[in-house]
Amino acid sequence: MALCELPETFGRPHVHSGLGIRKLGDKIFECRANVSLRFVFQDRPAELFVSFLGNHDEVKALLRSHNYR
Repeated sequence: MALCELPETFGRPHVHSGLGIRKLGDKIFECRANVSLRFVFQDRPAELFVSFLGNHDEVKALLRSHNYR
């Protein structure tokens, strides 16, 4: 459900706080998909681009690798 709500709520911090959106870097964000899964997305000029789905440890490894762009 969080993925479906993302386009309508991104950029409205009071509304999207329940989605668990967290900034990871320059225009790179993470959002909880459920208790164990998170997705990483990029704030691009014309879209929000989801580039990865994984657990907390997999997201940390992705960020260390800089392979999310």
